[in-house]
Amino acid sequence: MVEQLFNWELGDAEAPFDDDAFDELGGPLIAEPPHPINWNLLSAEEAEAEWIELNRWVNWLRRTYGLPASVVPPFWHRHLELVWELSALHLHWLCAYDPDQHGSAPFGWHRDFADARQRLHDWVATSGTRLDRDRPTRQTSWPGEPSAETIEDVVVSDRDKDFVDFVTGDVDRRRQAESDFYKREETERATTEHV
Repeated sequence: MVEQLFNWELGDAEAPFDDDAFDELGGPLIAEPPHPINWNLLSAEEAEAEWIELNRWVNWLRRTYGLPASVVPPFWHRHLELVWELSALHLHWLCAYDPDQHGSAPFGWHRDFADARQRLHDWVATSGTRLDRDRPTRQTSWPGEPSAETIEDVVVSDRDKDFVDFVTGDVDRRRQAESDFYKREETERATTEHV
């Protein structure tokens, strides 16, 4: 799906997408009521759709509200603390703007959005991600644990390519985990049948 959505060679200078290509909020990719997303439990197919949906909404959010990279950085997808916060904010927005919602719900969303912006700013400051570079969020080693690895900033020149590569890698890892699970189940079932 990611490749179909982008539908072009990532290195192609003639790419058919402009800066707004992934911002269309005309309709959800997922045809179901809003619900909390547990990123730890998504299948490969679910994760792919959720990543694209969240990316589309985050692009809309940052442009609509003029959010700086110190609140929503380009590489937010590489930092789980930002993914979880933005995912929760997206769900809250979907529910607040549901046609069946009470008329004051959007006001509540904006109040909570002010709190979320401060948390996002704090997460960005802690993670070290910036407008033009990224690094993994620093981890503190507790007593008895191995020392945390040294981390370096990495310059990422093409944010959309980075996002596609990141999502493709995440989906591939999930598919492999699903395949491994089903192989174990099949092996265990075959072993049980022969006993």
